[in-house]
Amino acid sequence: MAISTAFNAIPPSPADVRVITSDGSIIRAHSSVLASASPVLERMIERAPRGRSGGGRAVRITGASTDAVVVFIRLLHAPAVRTAAAEWEEAALAEHGAALMALAHAYRVSSPLKRRAEEAVAARVTADGAVDAMKLAALCDAPRLYLRCARLAGEDLAAVEASSGWRFASRHDAALRDDLVGLLRDADQRKERWERERRSQNVYLNLSDAMAALEHVFFAADERCDGGPHRRGVLQLRRHVAGCGRKVAGGCPHCRRFFQLLRLHSSVCDDDDDSCGVPLCSNFKAAMEEDKVDKTWKLLVKKVTRARVMSAWASRQVPAPQIVQKSWANYNSSSRSRAARFR
Repeated sequence: MAISTAFNAIPPSPADVRVITSDGSIIRAHSSVLASASPVLERMIERAPRGRSGGGRAVRITGASTDAVVVFIRLLHAPAVRTAAAEWEEAALAEHGAALMALAHAYRVSSPLKRRAEEAVAARVTADGAVDAMKLAALCDAPRLYLRCARLAGEDLAAVEASSGWRFASRHDAALRDDLVGLLRDADQRKERWERERRSQNVYLNLSDAMAALEHVFFAADERCDGGPHRRGVLQLRRHVAGCGRKVAGGCPHCRRFFQLLRLHSSVCDDDDDSCGVPLCSNFKAAMEEDKVDKTWKLLVKKVTRARVMSAWASRQVPAPQIVQKSWANYNSSSRSRAARFR
């Protein structure tokens, strides 16, 4: 037997729970909605005694203003009844974001209410309230808000130290202050390390470009062609070495720099001794085979080679594989066909 039900004809269930706020105000709510949204509220409703005059069970939600609790209950009901909550939700989150985040954390709400409240608080936090928001984030397990406050303190530490929250934390919450100072110190050290690594990578990349310019100088037929600043520098060094009387033995720094480039080239050169056109390449290779190369030079050669390979990979044009192009074309055609069916 087929059973047909007109769901639109079913009357809405009555509000069978009374939510009592801190000032004694009463908010009517549905027990099924509260129980499905929060396991804490579910246990509170199960343990609450029934009213004598048929008023239903009563639960207390304290720790926030009545307006914040009203918004909290309404947001819990909004996904269930599908009301036009989008029009007022942003304004409610902007006004009661901190209280809503605390309530959602305290009552373990399973909906994305806590995430939206955390985003609302993080979007509006300032340097004056960064310490207070950071304390709230630590209590409510809100890592995004905590990170936002730490970044704000790093950007404007003077304004954060002038705030009342910082003064209160200095007197009564030394752990929070030390945690914030430690985060700022770690961020400064990480920034210094990144800058140091970036400078070293630039040095290795410049050495790689200088070796490429060295090969271009000795392999190119026309010396007048412009190969960039590195090639012009290598040409100047070669002209200097050709006319310098001191050379390396006399302590000329330019000559030493040029011969170090020649040695570095020989360390990464894969050509045979006779096929390489760079001068003294075979001599440096033979000297390195006879003498033991120190670890510092090996590390330099390794990093320069890596920078050379990464630069070559970054500059080359890689076409998309044919199978990826076919898959993308099939996806676009299927998307257009699905859109056409729903028109």
